[in-house]
Amino acid sequence: MSDFYKYFKENMDGLGLPAPESIFGNVQLATATASTLIGLAEKFGKNVTVAEMVGAGIRGEKLLVIGAMSASYYLGAVIGSIAVATGRSLAGGVSLADVLLNAQTNHLHRPWLPAVMMRHPEIYKKRRVVQVRRVR
Repeated sequence: MSDFYKYFKENMDGLGLPAPESIFGNVQLATATASTLIGLAEKFGKNVTVAEMVGAGIRGEKLLVIGAMSASYYLGAVIGSIAVATGRSLAGGVSLADVLLNAQTNHLHRPWLPAVMMRHPEIYKKRRVVQVRRVR
């Protein structure tokens, strides 16, 4: 398993979303899958569901478990996770600017993407758990 996929899967798991290695196993595969998802979303509209995308031909039967989910949310999570995984693989962190730059660089940027990312920062920001110590 590549570091990219490990980080990608960890981020998607944190969102409770499936990330099959067969379609997201490395940065090239993940980017190609995201491009296919974008093409389907543009063809069928941003309110298309993941199940409808699977029915339209995306290889990802494992994605049917989230079939009724909006494809735009899942696609935002995929794009954010690609940026997170790339950022963590190369430098250890990621910001919204990193996500949007990564999307632009890989021809994955769409007009609705910044709004989805701003509304759902959990897509690309790992929540930090603050440990509280009791003082005696």
